Amino acid sequence: MTSALNTYLSRLSIALSTATAPETTDDEVLPDRGISGSAESVGDIPDLSYLSGAREDHLGVAVCTIDGEITSAGTDHAFPVQSISKAFAYGAAIDLHGMDYVDSVVDEEPTGEEFNALSIDRHSKKPKNPLVNIGAIRTHAMLGPTQAERTQRLRDVLDAAAGRPLELHHETREEELTIADRNLALAYMLRAAGSMTEDATEVVGGYIEGCAVLTTVTDLAVMAATLASGGTNPLTGEKVFSRVAARQVLSVMLTCGMYDNAGDWVSDVGLPAKSGVGGGIIAALPSRFGIASYAPQLDLHGNSVRGTYFFERLSADFALHMLDGVVPRDLEECAQELMEVGTHP
Repeated sequence: MTSALNTYLSRLSIALSTATAPETTDDEVLPDRGISGSAESVGDIPDLSYLSGAREDHLGVAVCTIDGEITSAGTDHAFPVQSISKAFAYGAAIDLHGMDYVDSVVDEEPTGEEFNALSIDRHSKKPKNPLVNIGAIRTHAMLGPTQAERTQRLRDVLDAAAGRPLELHHETREEELTIADRNLALAYMLRAAGSMTEDATEVVGGYIEGCAVLTTVTDLAVMAATLASGGTNPLTGEKVFSRVAARQVLSVMLTCGMYDNAGDWVSDVGLPAKSGVGGGIIAALPSRFGIASYAPQLDLHGNSVRGTYFFERLSADFALHMLDGVVPRDLEECAQELMEVGTHP
């Protein structure tokens, strides 16, 4: 039997995947309580995403509760996790070294800058946060004394969070290595500032490999639920992160996870989130569930266009904003009510 939540997600994913730009401001993205509506769905698919088979009609969404119940709709196409891996590397570094040490190496402040900016404090010489490239590179360097150990630790954490072994997309990794000049420059700037002693080429190589791991939108929902549950994978019961690490990761995701669009995201969606240029977005409502979307067209911030619309609509319909001041409702019960209201395609 199809659940009301599954019906809701299916109808919304279809509406978003076939949406076109609204002709008037009165027809902005999905303003009513139904599932129909228009959306400004245009955006560029990065050339890199085509290597893993990204298509303009790809759109997938999934929800995983902390009890391990998964509801999904749309495509389950596998795509590189890209920068979403930064959040999990950060959690791994905290559990390896402790919060105090990690905080002494990488700060936790929003930058208001693009994801690949030279975001390093002029006084402390620390990267501004672990979710921009320079901070993620420095975080990756903390994962072990050698490239092999660092890479394996990150791969192990990603696998554990997803609840299954994840495959490396070799074509994406090799292509990213050929265009890694800016990330290498950031790594060398860290070394020049005295903030990193590890070999820049090796660290960037391991960081890129972590970004090239293939995930589906269902995998990402489970990974987000792992963070929402305090670090325990809801499918396997494995303790992936300590509660302190999971809380810190979600804290930084809330303020920094959507790059220079983080302020709008917090206002409009109100959930800790992390995006990747592969088209994925994860978000979590602590102690409740993880949510994920995949749509490869990106906006100027490097975030999924239709994925952002999905989360804005979901947050509004289910009152998920953390600052709403209301107790989040049961998803199935709320979805059932939504199915009885408004116009559906």
